[in-house]
Amino acid sequence: MPNRKHKSRVLNEMSISCLAFERPIVELEKTIEQLKEHTKNGIDLSGEIKSAEKKLEKALRETFENLTPWQRVQVARHPLRPYTLDYIRALAEDFIEMHGDRVFGDDKAIITGFGKLEGKPVCLIGHQKGRDTKENLMRCFGSAHPEGYRKAIRIMKLASKFDVPIVCFIDTPGAYPGIGAEERGQAGAIAYNLREMYGLNVPVIAIVIGEGGSGGALGIGIGDRVLILENAYYSVISPEGCAAILWKDPARAPDAANALKLTSYDLKELGIVDEIIKEPLGGGHRDFHKTVENVKAVILKNLKELSDLSKKELLEMRYDKYRKMGVFQEADEPTPAELAKTSGEKIEDEAE
Repeated sequence: MPNRKHKSRVLNEMSISCLAFERPIVELEKTIEQLKEHTKNGIDLSGEIKSAEKKLEKALRETFENLTPWQRVQVARHPLRPYTLDYIRALAEDFIEMHGDRVFGDDKAIITGFGKLEGKPVCLIGHQKGRDTKENLMRCFGSAHPEGYRKAIRIMKLASKFDVPIVCFIDTPGAYPGIGAEERGQAGAIAYNLREMYGLNVPVIAIVIGEGGSGGALGIGIGDRVLILENAYYSVISPEGCAAILWKDPARAPDAANALKLTSYDLKELGIVDEIIKEPLGGGHRDFHKTVENVKAVILKNLKELSDLSKKELLEMRYDKYRKMGVFQEADEPTPAELAKTSGEKIEDEAE
């Protein structure tokens, strides 16, 4: 029974890697698996299994339908959560990875390349974390160096040249903050990407699949459509960093997570993201195949909508999208149109 063995292995991994609020759920799942093992010996435990499965579904709903912002941050960082390469392998055919920035080296914290999605060419770019200590060190825990951002924009421009749409997967705690990265122009590399991505004449879709931390996320995050998985987060700073600055106490990260408005639902309400991609109950790490299906459907839908636009319409829409962010109006203040009218009337009065 390879499926049963696979299930047992996944449960063992989850029991080791599970979050504190997930532990009762994982224990219930292990109990159900043990009951199913006993049924192989001819013991009828169908009633007990059915009862335990009902308890499991109830526990999943009560937990994951009422997550706090801090708990969503923890889910976004879950070590079993799908990463960029997992999505690329599941979504793309004939993927060919491209390496190097042609200036310094190849940053393994960012994956770039070309493949086919439903038979059509697509450029795929994303942050990549590691599954173990060795790989995490190699990929700097998904925190890219300047050469990573230079590699990304090099491949984006190549895609733009050959009229290939771009999909970016964002999953980073932030750009690498080391001295070497600063010496090689970390801030300049990210700023250059921000400017150049506005001018790409092909559809660009950015998806926050896990962590969306600060400029490290923005370095590949300028898109015609910005999407986010339900339990991912996107923020100017990590909750721990914010708590350390505001209260000199990283332990107040849950308070910072509440204040930062970094969850998918907050971001959608504020107009920072265009669409929330639903995750299976319990998070993307519990049902990767369903998560991939949801991501694929949303990518295809948005690519179809964007491909109907002319290059001029695409660039104008992208420009307007980001110009509108952060614009607000106090309830008792006049609108810009009213201000303009008032200003015009004053000028006429002065002229008379």
